[in-house]
Amino acid sequence: MFLVLSLGLSAQTPHGTSLAIACADCHNSTGWEFMGEGANFTHDDVGFELKFSHLDTDCKKCHSTLIFNEADPSCISCHTDMHSMSVGNDCVRCHDERNWLVDNIPELHEMNGFPLLGEHRLISCSECHKSESNLRWDWMGSDCVTCHIDNYHATTSPNHIQSGFSQECTECHSPGAQSWEGAENFHLFFPLVGRHNISDCASCHLSENYSDTSPDCVSCHENDYLATTSPDHVSSNFGTDCAQCHFGDTWQEAIFASHDMFPLVGKHNISDCAECHDVNNYSNISPECVSCHEDDYLAVNSPNHVSSGFSQDCTLCHTGDTWGEASYDQHDSQYFPIFSGKHQGEWTSCNECHIGGDYSTFSCIVCHNDQQNLAGEHNEENNYVYESNACYACHPTGDED
Repeated sequence: MFLVLSLGLSAQTPHGTSLAIACADCHNSTGWEFMGEGANFTHDDVGFELKFSHLDTDCKKCHSTLIFNEADPSCISCHTDMHSMSVGNDCVRCHDERNWLVDNIPELHEMNGFPLLGEHRLISCSECHKSESNLRWDWMGSDCVTCHIDNYHATTSPNHIQSGFSQECTECHSPGAQSWEGAENFHLFFPLVGRHNISDCASCHLSENYSDTSPDCVSCHENDYLATTSPDHVSSNFGTDCAQCHFGDTWQEAIFASHDMFPLVGKHNISDCAECHDVNNYSNISPECVSCHEDDYLAVNSPNHVSSGFSQDCTLCHTGDTWGEASYDQHDSQYFPIFSGKHQGEWTSCNECHIGGDYSTFSCIVCHNDQQNLAGEHNEENNYVYESNACYACHPTGDED
């Protein structure tokens, strides 16, 4: 009998066919009133948990009919969109069931690509989001000029328009700053380092138009260039690009880094230009070794460079920091192979071949001194002579054949 009654009631339920719970879960035998806390049903069962202010809401405010699943679960179905769809209709992005206050405004701005830093944290929302209701939160974009175009146009020190400054304020101004002052100028085209690390732009930019200031050194330092006498930059034909030599905080900190015509290495790596340039005209000096070292060349007697006919190009033999560090590598290609071939490593002293320090002559027979044996080896050679020049004439590379 009970089974038949239950089936009959199920067929007559006013809640539609989708509410798959027994009547006794919500009602008792005394009437159809909802039992409330005594009911064996929670909103969690249908995927809409009742929390905070929703717990005290009359069911009929959301459910206008007894077919409960006809109620739209979206916020907008019950709550008027005060923001006129400017932020969508998902209220829980900003609000929860406690109240309509928004506690995560900084986080919301960061999620949308515009972190509230510095002065931006202190201003009211309506200063950026302007509308008649002051409740529209339309996406403003992240371009500074959207809000600050008037600041850009009004600035005269420096004049941003005449100077062609970017309208991207963050190129100079920090979003975290409390004011426009204290701007950082990312002076990439002319790095502000050393003595140029100045805070007063007007020291270089003499007018409000910052774009007409040349980055060339001479545009600011022409008087320094013309007045310098030690050395005289004009008569020495020095370039007007100061950075070629000067790098520090004073003019005295200078090196001629581009000394390409005569590399300053080894003993020539000196800081006092006057050691070589004894006149103010730095362009009137020869890069030839003998222009400075002629006295050294003439005075050397071990070996005697003059009588030996040595070249006055010191670099052919001398490569180190002292005159004693010498190696005549050209000996193999120009005269006789002593660093290669069969005679490689045979000698440790030039005097073993160049007797008496006379480098214009040489001796083969000082080593090849068995005259009788050599005569036997050459008995089939016409015009054989036991003499050093004759040896070299037939054996210029030191080979037997």
